[in-house]
Amino acid sequence: MKLLVLKESNQAENRVALTPELVTKYQKLGLEIFVEAGAGVKSAIADADFTKAGASIVTDIATVLSEIDVAISVSRQELDFACTKEGLAFVTTKKFSQKNVSVFALELIPRITRAQSMDVLSSQSNLAGYRAVIDAVYEMQKAVPMMMTAAGTISSAKFLIIGAGVAGLQAIATAKRLGGIVSAFDVRAAAKEQVQSLGAKFIEVKSEEKNDGVYAKEMSEEYKKLQEQLLKDVIKNQDVVITTALIPGKQAPILVSEEMVKSMKPGSVIVDLAAVAGGNCALTQSGKIIEVDGVKIVGYENFPSRVAVDTSKLYAKNLFNFIEIFAKNREDEIVKATLVQC
Repeated sequence: MKLLVLKESNQAENRVALTPELVTKYQKLGLEIFVEAGAGVKSAIADADFTKAGASIVTDIATVLSEIDVAISVSRQELDFACTKEGLAFVTTKKFSQKNVSVFALELIPRITRAQSMDVLSSQSNLAGYRAVIDAVYEMQKAVPMMMTAAGTISSAKFLIIGAGVAGLQAIATAKRLGGIVSAFDVRAAAKEQVQSLGAKFIEVKSEEKNDGVYAKEMSEEYKKLQEQLLKDVIKNQDVVITTALIPGKQAPILVSEEMVKSMKPGSVIVDLAAVAGGNCALTQSGKIIEVDGVKIVGYENFPSRVAVDTSKLYAKNLFNFIEIFAKNREDEIVKATLVQC
């Protein structure tokens, strides 16, 4: 079998689907590796690094497309499918349909124990949560930790993390490591223990209605009103707000209203990890940093791409673990769950 690593076409995408240390592992599965020229440059991987590892660099992929059995990418979907081999397996992160091609979308990886090593959403969200804090600190003109100086004491920066999933928990941990005072909100009661274990304060709605499940669920209108009031009261005192609420395949829920933004102190920062799906903040503009009454709202579309060296390593390993199963048994439940039906 022959595997082709595609160069990403989106200028905002810095990740790559393969790292050199995995080339030998793929070869042990019986795959011959081709890498499109320049595929790893934005992740600090030169073509020479792939060549040294045993891969072949292809300047014009049209010359090999008819021989390729498996094509892999991070988010690229376009290809000259008229030139591809019948039955090509295309593995990427996003769902799309293409006749005569078997598309496998890693966003559909089932949430089962055996598939944890292939969980792209978790591995990428982890570093996105870290990067969100770093970006917030860069945009904020204030020190994070408390500092005692001869000229006086500087108080710690206050962080509010909305959503205590994988990204949110990493954001909490990062903000704490930097010396911030951290609070977090999540509709899931189970998140309280996780938040507190990281040394943050858990902000919760005083209501009889509870979400005791592993995943967030739609709450009642009464609960939403109480949640809105709680966030209004808390947000106005924060230096940084990081929102992380994403629902796969749907518009992101609005959690931070325009009124809340305008109640914040000038110099405060909101980092919206859900910007690519419309944003959790009512004023977020995807792909931009805007300022409203002195409050910066950061809406980068692709936070994992901003830590491309490490997110590429994690994504490439997730992908290898998937293809290892795919190469051995295409009827495996994990493989079948990720297949996009035309």
